[in-house]
Amino acid sequence: MAGKREEEQVKPIMLHSPSIVPVGDDEEAASRWRTIQYLHKRRCALCCCGCCGATVVILGITILILSLTVFKVKDPTLTMNSLTLDTFRVETGTLDNLVLFNATLVADISIKNPNVASFRFDNSTTDFYYAGETVGVAYAPQGKVLARRTARMNVTVDVLTDRVVKQMNITTEAWIAGTELNLTSFTDIKGRVNVLGVYKRDIEVMLNCSMTLELSTTFHGFKNTDCSANVS
Repeated sequence: MAGKREEEQVKPIMLHSPSIVPVGDDEEAASRWRTIQYLHKRRCALCCCGCCGATVVILGITILILSLTVFKVKDPTLTMNSLTLDTFRVETGTLDNLVLFNATLVADISIKNPNVASFRFDNSTTDFYYAGETVGVAYAPQGKVLARRTARMNVTVDVLTDRVVKQMNITTEAWIAGTELNLTSFTDIKGRVNVLGVYKRDIEVMLNCSMTLELSTTFHGFKNTDCSANVS
């Protein structure tokens, strides 16, 4: 019994040793986690930059296409639709048996606007000439033509008959037989087209016309009216 007790006393006490974790593993794991987060953020940033760049490119291409097609400022069209005599009176003068007359012309003019924005124009004038001298002037107020619409306006011209008579020397015999006056007119309209406040253009539309006014005891009116327009 004594020997057995001695062996039990001599036997070393077995203690459980704690698990040993290397000190550097936590830092390495944290470093890997930071690297993963950095790569994820970088990937998101690259995706955002790519999307923004693609959006800018697409937007630029769209604006370019629209500026060359839909939003492109086009030239308005100015047309002389008709020219009529509103009033016409004739009387025989006493000096050299000349014929005197008073006439009022009415010019029907239209402006066609092919743009997607309205065309605003300033006050305009229409001048009539005979033998290189001004025989009448008509004034039209400012206004606007809506997008892709056509506006018409009538301008009234009082002919300065004293200047015509001085140039023609129309006698009673010539009046009875019939005579013709070759007139020309010039219309100048200045305006602007403004598309969304981005595409702006100042436009000047000029219309030159030549016409023949036939005068006789049985007929008086215009014929052979020919016009050409120019835009700048």
